[in-house]
Amino acid sequence: MVALLDYKTLSSKPSLFRSLTGVEVSEFDSIYAKAQANYKDAEEKRLARKDRKRKAGAGHPFTLSLQERLLTFMMYYKVYATSALLGLLFGVDQSNIVKDIHKLEPLLKGVLPTPQKVYGRVKQLQTLQEIQTMFPELKAFTDATEQQIPRPQNKLKRKTHYSGKKKRHTVKTQLTVNSKGLIVHETRHVKGSTHDYALFKRSHPGLPEAVKQGFDLGYVGVKADFPGLNCVVPFKKKNPGRGKVGVRAPELSPEQRVFNKELASERVVVEHTNSRLKKFLIWGGVFRNRPKHYDVVTAIVSGLVNFRILGTLTI
Repeated sequence: MVALLDYKTLSSKPSLFRSLTGVEVSEFDSIYAKAQANYKDAEEKRLARKDRKRKAGAGHPFTLSLQERLLTFMMYYKVYATSALLGLLFGVDQSNIVKDIHKLEPLLKGVLPTPQKVYGRVKQLQTLQEIQTMFPELKAFTDATEQQIPRPQNKLKRKTHYSGKKKRHTVKTQLTVNSKGLIVHETRHVKGSTHDYALFKRSHPGLPEAVKQGFDLGYVGVKADFPGLNCVVPFKKKNPGRGKVGVRAPELSPEQRVFNKELASERVVVEHTNSRLKKFLIWGGVFRNRPKHYDVVTAIVSGLVNFRILGTLTI
């Protein structure tokens, strides 16, 4: 098969390159350089796995170079194209595309500044200066995001994964970001019916005490359940209670409304980060891959967004 697209052709058109991969040409080159440096060790680790049935070195060699395989990987994550289309573009069989992407994922996860790596660094912070470097303004913001999945065939899963908010079947992930949008913590995915606050109680980051966490109204009750947590939650109108038909909840005071508005203007950074993540359609569209593979995918996408925010692959 004749390739219709390659790195040389696409990199000559920076705007198109960014649209199809989600990164600038220079950013791609940085990822490629780091991946190339780690490639030999990653391959040795992959070939030495215990469940391997053939000796290392057996099998057909890769048709595409590492650079071209990395390009197909980035395009797959950004536009979520089918393997058949990518195979046509790069002149290989679609089965090769699937295998190449699967084999590159551990390598890319090790190269990128994933939330797991960032959170590991957070737990090592000691001095106030180190904390301020990681958390400018000493603030962090938490929110949950959902992604649609195909309608489950299992009746129980249809019930547990149905999101009343989105009116479709979803999975949910919780993110914590700093004031720059850097993702410092990411949970494993849960069923779409799980409430945001229930997810927080099950899995939440342990941030330095000096860092103030901002929440939305989905986390009402966090102050009562976590009295030692340095956090802020918007004011909410108090329900007059059952049986009081036609009785409206009292309005918030002007000071409370100002407080809510200021908090919302600060928390918008986590919404911006969610938007950046969803631009990679493997997270922004209907998730077609296997559910057990979901957390690997979201970790890599989060790592790509973190890389673009940090401007470097090192933390």
